[in-house]
Amino acid sequence: MYKKLRGSPGTVLAAAAVAQFVVALDMAVVNVALPAIRTALGFAPLDLSWVVHVYALTFGGFLLLGGRACDLYGRRRLFVLGMVVFGLCSLAGGLAQEPWELVTARAGQGIGAAAAAPAALAMLTTTFTEGPRRVRALGVWSAVNAAGGALGVLAGGLLTEYAGWRWVMLINLPIVALALVLVCVAVPSGSRPERRRERPDALGALFATAGTGLLVFGVVRTDTRGWGSPATLVTLGAAVVLLAAFTLVESRVSAPLLRLGLLRSRWVSGANLLVFLAAAGQFTAFYFVSLYLQQVLGMGAAATGAAFLPFSVGLVAGTVVATKVTAARSPRAALLPGALLAAAGLAWFSRISPDGSFLTDVLGPSLLTSVGAGLVLAPAAAAATTGVRISEAGMASGVLNSSRQLGGCVGLAALATVAAHHTGKATDPASLNSGYALGLAVSAALFLLAALVAVGVLPRRRAAVTASHSPAPTEQRLEGTGTHS
Repeated sequence: MYKKLRGSPGTVLAAAAVAQFVVALDMAVVNVALPAIRTALGFAPLDLSWVVHVYALTFGGFLLLGGRACDLYGRRRLFVLGMVVFGLCSLAGGLAQEPWELVTARAGQGIGAAAAAPAALAMLTTTFTEGPRRVRALGVWSAVNAAGGALGVLAGGLLTEYAGWRWVMLINLPIVALALVLVCVAVPSGSRPERRRERPDALGALFATAGTGLLVFGVVRTDTRGWGSPATLVTLGAAVVLLAAFTLVESRVSAPLLRLGLLRSRWVSGANLLVFLAAAGQFTAFYFVSLYLQQVLGMGAAATGAAFLPFSVGLVAGTVVATKVTAARSPRAALLPGALLAAAGLAWFSRISPDGSFLTDVLGPSLLTSVGAGLVLAPAAAAATTGVRISEAGMASGVLNSSRQLGGCVGLAALATVAAHHTGKATDPASLNSGYALGLAVSAALFLLAALVAVGVLPRRRAAVTASHSPAPTEQRLEGTGTHS
């Protein structure tokens, strides 16, 4: 049995899927537990949000570095390192006795996730041949990723209400252990990266991490500082300068963290722009619907989590359909209808009422939105890795994960500010409902923009990229050579 599993593509897929599940789960599972965490550890009201923000800050800031490091030092090695760090920090967070201990543990989780997530996706794209086999693998990966985010809300509510808030951190430990066992079985320990002699782009890593981190930091602080405050403007301005310096450095080094030529592919650049917009819309929808259920309809934590089950089912169903459509035709064939369907669902969501109910205001738009989002997830991952060289699999994976993380972070902060400004100081259900409805309407517009990207940027056929973006003769594209390093 062990020999059959060793090196098996199915086991590689299982390891990558489990890792992505726990990373996605951790982004959502803590949210519902925040009130209990505040009471237990004595967080100040303005400091509590950093339990969520610091994870986004370190995860988003280190993704590009993690993606390129797995190319240079080995995908298996970075995957194991990231999972171990993630697991140890989950344990530290579950045992935290002071606010600073929990915040530090969450920062460590973000760093671990930034190493493991791009390594997991890179292992998939180097294991499965470009075409139907890879599309099916990415379909499973995307479905698990989506389910992790949706089920995180359910798990957070149930664990907080029936087991205690510490279990929203400790639940990660058995999942991390499973991912480590699977990857150790599936991927030979002796494999080596193709470019092991190259030195890492230290200066580029510094600029990328600092610039992305400042961008996330500036955006997440807008809930207290405001977009027009001097602190926000200075932080975002510094982020722009650092990212511009990163671009300049990448154009001049021999082993860049992000080869700028990669973004000349319409598949890569178009897919990442689409993922940025879709993540902004989806993350924001989760946020506003969760608040609507609790603050307007008065549901408890466990009931709110259960209300997201139809969303999880729709995401998986949409991903299954998208996988079949993409394998038979091209990513664009599923991306366009998926973005339009999600936009329609969110427009329906924007009609929520303070006198509504789960059956009348949530169930229908949840199913429509989730099926549409599911149609987008797998094809976007397939498009973003189409025509990419094996030696740059981690780079492309890091860029894709960065687009998703930054899209969700920036979109959520921006639309939360829009909703808060619309609501003002009012706290009655009708006023809150009005602000949430506005946020959901803007989320629908973001998916409409994603549909425009699918039409205007992505090629109609896969052959368009393989002809125009062919690699150098000495490089191989990601065509299932079995390179698991």
